[in-house]
Amino acid sequence: MNAWQAIVFDLDDTLYAERDYVLSGMRAVADWARRAFDLPAERSCAELRSLVDAGARGNTFDRWLARHGIAAAEHVATMVEVYRSHRPTIALQPAVEKLLQRLAARYRLGIVTDGYLAVQRQKVAALGIERRVHAIVYSDALGRDAWKPDPRPFYEVLAQLDVPAQRAVYVGDNPAKDFLGARRAGMASIRLRRTNGVYRHLEPSKSATAPDAEITSLDHLEATLSTMRNNALSLDSPLAKAAA
Repeated sequence: MNAWQAIVFDLDDTLYAERDYVLSGMRAVADWARRAFDLPAERSCAELRSLVDAGARGNTFDRWLARHGIAAAEHVATMVEVYRSHRPTIALQPAVEKLLQRLAARYRLGIVTDGYLAVQRQKVAALGIERRVHAIVYSDALGRDAWKPDPRPFYEVLAQLDVPAQRAVYVGDNPAKDFLGARRAGMASIRLRRTNGVYRHLEPSKSATAPDAEITSLDHLEATLSTMRNNALSLDSPLAKAAA
């Protein structure tokens, strides 16, 4: 008997590459800058991308404006709003679409995603992912204090999927919040450490924030689920008792 009944995914840098969203947003900002400052959009986009590639986080727009001698205080808030409100140009990879199709035939599928509600809904719509899973929980809809690692969004997705925590696995990428929240809710977890992922260099700060398994590609997910199932069933555990 299959020990797992549900697979729950993080969204950003798990089901798609978050870098694709970032670059989509930078293109939108560059187009805004063309209208606001009469600067070539292609050049502005390349400059913003170079700042991102150099590791700029949180002050990308300030640094870009300073490069052009433009007062940041007057424009950063507008640029952030353009970035967050743009309609993203992102898509699921064909291999991910096929994976979700295979998994949906065997498991209940869910998503738990952090971030501003309107932003995350735009991403979900652009990816066309609502029809591929059985439940999506936006932690921001539960309140800002319910963002991961708070267990509330995990409890909510389990309730919507109608699956007990010990029969569910969470797949995410960020050891600062993904796996602690899942563990607090009683779920197993798998880390996807993409070679170009935003958090690829981040290590768990303690055992409670570490995943139960790690993969470098979603291509390895099904084999890892099988290995984890077999290990769980070999132990005197709730999983083994549930599958007996």
